[in-house]
Amino acid sequence: MSFKMNHIHLKTPDPEATAKFYVESLGAMIVGKAGDNGFRLDLHGLSMNVTKHIESQTRDQVYGIEHIAIDTDDLDNVVASLKSGGAKILEETVVGNGRRVCFFEGPQGVQLEVLELEK
Repeated sequence: MSFKMNHIHLKTPDPEATAKFYVESLGAMIVGKAGDNGFRLDLHGLSMNVTKHIESQTRDQVYGIEHIAIDTDDLDNVVASLKSGGAKILEETVVGNGRRVCFFEGPQGVQLEVLELEK
């Protein structure tokens, strides 16, 4: 099984102003939309989603860095391993592009997401 960094997700009441801050202050580039909720940025190689709260999300939402996302080529075994190790699974769902994902809680309540690799 292999892993690779996917993105960091920032939640904000004003995605446009937050994206503008990262572009103007830190040289990020807007590379696309994040659904109807915000923007995808490239911060010098770090992919960032900047969105408002998402109505369909069933787990808790916070403003600030909301979660760290990691791609995997073996989602089923990763999720099974997390469950057998006692990890708190927050949500298993499918994102807009049809990729299966699993959100879980890490130490000190940090939310993490594993996504199956795009096919």
